[in-house]
Amino acid sequence: MLGGTEFVGRAVAEAALGRGWDVTVFHRGRHEPPSGVRSLHGDRTAPDGLAALAEGEWDVVVDTWSAAPRAVRDTARLLAGRVSRYVYVSSCSVYAWAPPAGYAEDAPLVEGAVADAEQTDYARDKRGGELAALDAFGAKGSLLVRSGLILGPYENIGRLPWWLNRIARGGPVLAPGPRDLPLQYVDVRDLAEWVLGAVEAGLGGAYNLVSPRGHTTTGGLLDACVRATGAQVELRWTEPDVVLGAGIEPWTQLPVWVPPGSDLHDALHTADVSRAVGAGLRCRPVFETVADTWDWLQSLGGVAPQRPDRPTVGLDPAVEAKVLGA
Repeated sequence: MLGGTEFVGRAVAEAALGRGWDVTVFHRGRHEPPSGVRSLHGDRTAPDGLAALAEGEWDVVVDTWSAAPRAVRDTARLLAGRVSRYVYVSSCSVYAWAPPAGYAEDAPLVEGAVADAEQTDYARDKRGGELAALDAFGAKGSLLVRSGLILGPYENIGRLPWWLNRIARGGPVLAPGPRDLPLQYVDVRDLAEWVLGAVEAGLGGAYNLVSPRGHTTTGGLLDACVRATGAQVELRWTEPDVVLGAGIEPWTQLPVWVPPGSDLHDALHTADVSRAVGAGLRCRPVFETVADTWDWLQSLGGVAPQRPDRPTVGLDPAVEAKVLGA
């Protein structure tokens, strides 16, 4: 596991341990890895940062890198011949903008991505990572996991933790409508289990990995937050035009939510995942994801970790109060 101490990487490492696999975690030493793994230290961005991987053989490597693709290129080339399969956790962002509603794995991909690039933008960086894996391991030896929105314990982006903490404060809550707006996401643990099952099955190629469309709705997600926290709240459902008219940014200021009918909504919440479902994807109920995230968040005193390379999400209380007051 390249990484393996935070969010997706940690979930994959723990799931592998749960299957009785021998797990090696290559990381920078900034966070404590799961108990039971073998730790190797190194920094993929530093000269000779991969020295700890110069020797050894593994059945599979899982890589979640999302910055300069050259880091994937260097690692994949170093491990080629000593690893049977390279799993790269990519993103549905690799599709050319704006992907049509219901897009599948054969949709057009973003242009301009190269495997040896420095960091550019998220979409091209992720596609460059895919190309780096393909270059070193080929189509049959590479598994490209094009994830959508990822939620669950260990989240270090802040989306579900923000909603949970906001609802836990109680009182009237700005709930962006419509209530029955379908959402797609994947619990990080379901992603991890699918990846390991796909490795066991010898799968290769690209898979969109997110829940089937309508696995839950905005209402289902927020109701689960109310139930999990036990808070006394009033969800005030507000029309999208009112939310947007107040200058509130979808996705960032109101995490997870994007207005229906927008290109962003189609990109985030309408992917065709029939290929992954056919290959064993199973998604747990939304309440389980929300409740387990709340329990984890409470164990940290309510403050979730935050990746330094991602912006802080959430709505200013004063802006929320102004909209609700109007």
